[in-house]
Amino acid sequence: MKKKWQKKLKNYTGLAMLATGAVAYGISDYFFRTAVLRNNQTPIKVSKAPINSVSDKSGVEWLEEVGYDVWQIQSEDGLALRGYYIPAREKTEKTVILAHGYSVDATWMSDLAKAYHESFGFNVLMPDARAHGMSEGKFIGFGWMERIDYQLWIQRVISNEAGDARIVLHGVSMGAATVMMTSGEVLPSQVKAVIADCGYTSAYEQLKYRYQVEYAFPDWIALPGTNLLTKWRLGYDFTEASTIKQVKKNRLPMMFIHGEADTYVPYKMVFALYDACHAPKVLYTVPGAGHAKAFETASESYMLQVKQFLEGRI
Repeated sequence: MKKKWQKKLKNYTGLAMLATGAVAYGISDYFFRTAVLRNNQTPIKVSKAPINSVSDKSGVEWLEEVGYDVWQIQSEDGLALRGYYIPAREKTEKTVILAHGYSVDATWMSDLAKAYHESFGFNVLMPDARAHGMSEGKFIGFGWMERIDYQLWIQRVISNEAGDARIVLHGVSMGAATVMMTSGEVLPSQVKAVIADCGYTSAYEQLKYRYQVEYAFPDWIALPGTNLLTKWRLGYDFTEASTIKQVKKNRLPMMFIHGEADTYVPYKMVFALYDACHAPKVLYTVPGAGHAKAFETASESYMLQVKQFLEGRI
């Protein structure tokens, strides 16, 4: 009788472990799909309007009016990546490559693109990150996979300028993480400066924070499993996607921007990033600005600070 009950207990224990494993996998897979799978797509459209006047329009309307070419490159893993290229009205070697945030597309950066184009006279390249907008891809890389893509975009600009380009990288939110992670790689001398607006310290820390804020489910159950699935399916995990570690390796002048009322990417993260940077650096914070709202909240001051940062560097 005793052996019979022991056998039943083992069976129940095994079933319980299987059930627990299935639940854990289901939770992890849900969060993987929620966080990592793409959720937007933009039709490819080329606008050839003449680039010869200052428009009083803003945002996407300005982009359509000023005109752009669609550039395309191929990622190292075979994806067609596309972006909007707006040449300056007068010939220049100065180009800003903008990096947009999570789950939007490059047109989200149009107001900032206009400021660089109209006020600074820059060429502007606005890539759609992999798994966003016009670019191919199923999975979002939180800046880690994109850092490789941005090295290819840099080379595309250098090729366009016959090697004489002077390039600024400027990212917002996930785009800020992208340009900071890119800065930790060995970059060509044509890249002169990096500007990071409201970026996070690592993909892991940002997802951990968002799980705590958005879900009642404990992050210590959901996140490790999601991390393992990401490693299995994409070949990297969120702990590898460390902005802090990349910034420590950076040797380019770097400007850190953050809204003081940012509760999506915690305001305190900017100080950890600033402290990690051993290159020439500037910190600019905007009172009352929420997440990715620093430019919108104080556009004149924002661009003045950017101009001062870039003087003598590009």
